[in-house]
Amino acid sequence: MPERLFVCTPSKLTAYADCPRRYRHAYVDRPAPPKGPAWAHNSLGASVHTALRNWWDVPVERRGPAALPRLLRATWVREGYRDDEQERAVYDRALGWLESYVAGLDPEQSPLGVERTVAAKTSLLALSGRADRIDARDGEAVIVDYKTGRTGLDADDARGSLALALYAFAAERVFRRPCRTVELHHLPTGTVAAHEHTPESIARHVSRAEDTARDIMAAERSLDEGADPDEAFPTNPGALCSWCDYRRVCPAGADAPHRDPWAAIESTVPTTLPHQQHPDGSPSPATP
Repeated sequence: MPERLFVCTPSKLTAYADCPRRYRHAYVDRPAPPKGPAWAHNSLGASVHTALRNWWDVPVERRGPAALPRLLRATWVREGYRDDEQERAVYDRALGWLESYVAGLDPEQSPLGVERTVAAKTSLLALSGRADRIDARDGEAVIVDYKTGRTGLDADDARGSLALALYAFAAERVFRRPCRTVELHHLPTGTVAAHEHTPESIARHVSRAEDTARDIMAAERSLDEGADPDEAFPTNPGALCSWCDYRRVCPAGADAPHRDPWAAIESTVPTTLPHQQHPDGSPSPATP
């Protein structure tokens, strides 16, 4: 009998590559262990991504920076911040990022897809993923991924991203046009890190994804056959442990340095910023 395809997303594959134990807690254990508190940088990233997605739904004649305060207020996620003052500062900073970013977009050039799910199969994978944006340029599809966290992104980050390569692989099949260029749009700095793949480089990323899938399937079979869960899905201690949602239920996580839920955004927030209006009517607040 042929082996069933491994159903996956890029984030599912990356979770295992980062730490097999984290993968087990997220995708295998049922019920899953409780997660730690929400992270402010995740709230920020989700808010900005959703506001940008909704911006493309605004009628073209009103698709400009002026639409953004309402959109960001409507999508703002409040979890993870230290206090109202920090939240107001982050909100204002995020609104500034968005206004600067959309000022450089052509509102009449609608993308091929926004928050678009693309899917493809290989001999081993049933792959799907949701791209932030897919542009149409000169007869090709271009993958655009928004970033709101760390600075210093460059072409090597775009080249090495498994997710971007897999989005390109799937988008080429969905839209039936070449898709080789992938871009990281860093909103805090207004910079773009781009890479143009070749069919060979995308094939290498797909092969890498298949290798990870084989490792996952082997670990799951081992668990089904009675292996110790911690041996089948071992911990991979490292810097990511401090940021893991399952830190409280993992020995390696317990030994990692503590991070407050707002730690990743502290260095990006100035001490004073003009206030906007928060969705609940109070003075507003403004990912790695």
